[in-house]
Amino acid sequence: MSKWFTWVWALLFVALISAAPAYANTTLRVIASFSVMEELVKRVAGDTVSVNVIVPRGEDVHRWELTPPNVLALEETHIVFYNGLGLEPWIRHVEAMSDDRLTLVEVAKKADYTPLTISTGQYKGEPDPHMWMDPEGAAAYIDVIAETLAEHLPEQADAFYTRADEARKALNNLNQAVKERLEGIPQTNRTLLTSEAGFGYFARAYAFDAQGVWGVNHETQGSAQAMAKISEQLAEKRPPALFFESTTPSIHMDALSREASLPLAGPLYVDSLSGEDGPAANYADMLRHNAEVMHTALGGATAE
Repeated sequence: MSKWFTWVWALLFVALISAAPAYANTTLRVIASFSVMEELVKRVAGDTVSVNVIVPRGEDVHRWELTPPNVLALEETHIVFYNGLGLEPWIRHVEAMSDDRLTLVEVAKKADYTPLTISTGQYKGEPDPHMWMDPEGAAAYIDVIAETLAEHLPEQADAFYTRADEARKALNNLNQAVKERLEGIPQTNRTLLTSEAGFGYFARAYAFDAQGVWGVNHETQGSAQAMAKISEQLAEKRPPALFFESTTPSIHMDALSREASLPLAGPLYVDSLSGEDGPAANYADMLRHNAEVMHTALGGATAE
């Protein structure tokens, strides 16, 4: 009987070892789809998780194409945090190469945050993927990230949730700071006209009217019809300024600016952080920089 039990326990042990995740005896390796997601993941992950990114800073996440180094990194990755809701059309290639060892997390879809729809362009009416442009949306991302990491490394769950709590508090403070900086802009001036309609969530959070020439960057940019529509709007209602974004060529906004004799301000940061030495090196700096550019261009009250 004892010999039988020995064999049973041996088989159970082998089964448990075989079923254990590949990262049980090594570092959990995570990849974020773009730089904003990367920073949010790092806030929760701490130093015990390896965090990499697919789309480098300064590049357009919408129009990225996977590179050989991306593919090699994915082969050694356990979790991919991507935004979803159509932000990364190239994610289908990641899905095609994934297996049971790779977990893909569509953060925006899992987030407890009310989505808006894209306001114009080819994808009008579909969910707007730019939830992180509201700090409350970013906080909802933090929750998804913490829950996912805790599921994969339960022994570190308390640390993940502690860092998530700290991140949410920091985001709340950031939200208040941005509101205060934007308070002096008259309501009649609160129009954000950009090339991509990426400021819907920001506009909802801070009481702006946001418009774009097109909806998302991976559609046709600056068609004659879209440009004519915006020109007509500008003839009827003239905002104090137009804006261009860091990852989008400014040619279309520059043309509208010259045609309407309106100043062009920017860059605003949406789909990417800046370089480490730039004005949007992290998420908080990105929103503060955007608020400062808007404050200056739209006639905000001078700080005393």
